[in-house]
Amino acid sequence: MSWNYAQPVTIRFGNGRVKELEDAITQLNGKRGILITSDAFAKNGLAQQITNDSHGLICAVYSHVQPNPDVTECEACIALIKEHQCDFVVALGGGSVLDCAKAAALMATADTPVTAYMAGEMPLPPQSLPLIAIPTTAGTGSEISSVSVLSDHALKIKKPLASPAFFPKIALIDPELTLTMPRHLTACTGMDVLCHAMEAFWSRQHQPVCDSLAINALRLVFENLKTACDAPSNLAAREKMAEASLLAGLSFTVPRTNSSHACSYPLTNDLGIPHGEACALTIDYFLRINAHEDDGRIAMLSRMLGFASPLALADAICRLKRDIGIMPNLKAFNLTDEQIESLVQNSQNPILKLNPVDITPEMLREMYNQLR
Repeated sequence: MSWNYAQPVTIRFGNGRVKELEDAITQLNGKRGILITSDAFAKNGLAQQITNDSHGLICAVYSHVQPNPDVTECEACIALIKEHQCDFVVALGGGSVLDCAKAAALMATADTPVTAYMAGEMPLPPQSLPLIAIPTTAGTGSEISSVSVLSDHALKIKKPLASPAFFPKIALIDPELTLTMPRHLTACTGMDVLCHAMEAFWSRQHQPVCDSLAINALRLVFENLKTACDAPSNLAAREKMAEASLLAGLSFTVPRTNSSHACSYPLTNDLGIPHGEACALTIDYFLRINAHEDDGRIAMLSRMLGFASPLALADAICRLKRDIGIMPNLKAFNLTDEQIESLVQNSQNPILKLNPVDITPEMLREMYNQLR
């Protein structure tokens, strides 16, 4: 076996560490920065607190990033960065905010429209403005990954873009920021953690460092996600889920996500299902599919997590989804045959090829028909 592993992001993890923002900016020699966040944090005062804590180093704020950020939001961030001549970026929010900020920080170094990168017409710039990522959810791992997922809603496209230049310089991971997450968001992002780790482990590009990270992330999810949903003020559970999110994010950076994430993009684009919930819909299906041709890895993973077999692990995932309120199927959408075909066609993302079993359109069609 031959493999590489590198993690260029400086990680600062722990309760209260968001207060280290000014020190982090100073470490990057930042002079004029932009804060990219969402309306929720502008309204609850956290964005203003972050700005104040920078003691004048943050000179612009963009607070309109929506779930599944659109190319127009990224363009608006880029325009502000150039207008204020920003030399660093701070991202405060969930995966959508972090992804938008990562894209803006990179694409602001050139004059190419965001849509050209989405279409693959131009290579991504080689360098980014330095970025400090402050996650407020425990799920995406975007604060330490080299991937940014953007949407072009006008064209009904959701696409992951990958580049080493997307890596933030510093991740400030403060579990206390996740205490206000609503139950359903906690459940969705927690299942995203599970899917990241599961897909990283069985990816055709798996390697031992990422395997270890994935296994530990999965253990933490099974031990803490239900508690985090049922008792949102339980800081110990929140800390462990923040840790799980970080480990899972590290685990998929090299192997990449694959099957459930490939299917999640049309489920979100076409049906409006939140990303983590969309991934969770299919993860146990792919676990059962992959177990049929297992070379022993998935059986080993199941035993290490305390389950007798991959099928027992799949059953446990189904129980967890039920217990935390994740939708079990697609029955509520009353899907037509045409909609099923659209899901089948749009699930054939290139990352699907990283699944250990070749997934055919017929297999996707059967899965979606079972879900409806």
